[in-house]
Amino acid sequence: MAAAPVCPHLSACPGCPRFGAAGPSPRALTQLQQLCEASRAPLEVESGARLGFRHRARLAVRGRAGRPKIGIFAEGSHQLVDIPSCPIHHPLINDTARALKACMRELNATSYSEAAHAGLVRALQVVVERPSQTAQVVLVCNEPTPAAALPLLELLAQRMGERLHSSWWSGNIEVTNRILGDDLALCSGPPHVVEQIGGARVFFPPAAFGQNNLELFDRMVERIHASVPDGSRVVELYAGCGAIGLGLAQRCRELVFNELSPASLAGLSLGIAELPEHVRQRVRVVPGAAEHTEAELTSDTLVIADPPRKGLEPALLAALGRKAPERLVYLSCDHDSLLRDAALLGELGLRLQRATVYDAFPYTEHVETLAEFARS
Repeated sequence: MAAAPVCPHLSACPGCPRFGAAGPSPRALTQLQQLCEASRAPLEVESGARLGFRHRARLAVRGRAGRPKIGIFAEGSHQLVDIPSCPIHHPLINDTARALKACMRELNATSYSEAAHAGLVRALQVVVERPSQTAQVVLVCNEPTPAAALPLLELLAQRMGERLHSSWWSGNIEVTNRILGDDLALCSGPPHVVEQIGGARVFFPPAAFGQNNLELFDRMVERIHASVPDGSRVVELYAGCGAIGLGLAQRCRELVFNELSPASLAGLSLGIAELPEHVRQRVRVVPGAAEHTEAELTSDTLVIADPPRKGLEPALLAALGRKAPERLVYLSCDHDSLLRDAALLGELGLRLQRATVYDAFPYTEHVETLAEFARS
């Protein structure tokens, strides 16, 4: 029998309210089972690693001079909980946070204070690239230029050595809860994290969205690809950097990507450029909001959608009803919005055929669900 997981921050940290639980949220699972029973659709459950699985983290930096803290806020407050040994983080994320603390102490670099809107370092973003096992590091600073942060980034690079993929400065001088600022500057290393997902090279700039639990995401992509027949016309909405669709390009007669974020569009463009020329000719990108893609939703189209937590926009749902694509493969990170959208899709003639729950956020109330719909 495996030993129970241990977390030294459990009493204060709100990040894992179900820490130690063996499976996905009972509430989410029960509601999704009811949805599948109503549709007479099978439901599967897949789990993965429960420790060290998180390859991405955005952490706030606070604390007094000489005593920086790096972590997340206690629920309902801006009281920061220091989490230097988070067991769900990839170990390199914890190592990076500890190295940054040591560098800040050595250089007497200040942490951000919300009350005074002063202090240099506001946040730390770390993304671990799997092939190289190195860390892409973004230091978010309360400064309009990188100058004040460069000595800190240079010392951090020395401490991390070959474990550092790249270092970035991000300027955020606004009074806001948003973490990354609009300004980003590459200080050292390659400009993108590169992952092999679904048989394709996928490029992630630091401001682009990426999945945290890559082990389970690989399995989600594998399942999605298995549901796409050769020769399909595929439209992928909320495509991000192309982590799902790029691996389908060789098999599609036409592949249309839709994405809104400029950073994700930049990563997607690099992934498309990696495809053979004869494959690129079958690929198009439609930038902008997904709700404005109705012209692409023809009746012979297989639609893939991976929306944010709020789910599908009402205008997009209406367009799906009018155009009635052949199939919809819906990857949801919020079961409440999926339940709402599934009911509306059923009314519009798209019936749930099967669902797979992925325990991609262990110890929380959230799950990732792959729901497959077909035209009635």
